[in-house]
Amino acid sequence: MGYSVKDLIYKGEKAGVHNWQTLEGASFYWHQDWLHIAEDMTGYSATANIDTDSEKATQNEATQTIVNHLNKNDK
Repeated sequence: MGYSVKDLIYKGEKAGVHNWQTLEGASFYWHQDWLHIAEDMTGYSATANIDTDSEKATQNEATQTIVNHLNKNDK
């Protein structure tokens, strides 16, 4: 079946770091200066690189990266 953006719960932004959770409770973080998503708010534990053609990723690109990461690991 797979994950979609609708399966993510956006928890907001704190100090520039955006947070999403899955229905299962997994958390993912992203800051506009990061070209990756992370499992912790510091960004040190990167889980996936964001595919972008620019120097900075967008929030939509970060969200889609989370979905792609979840689907890749759900197999």
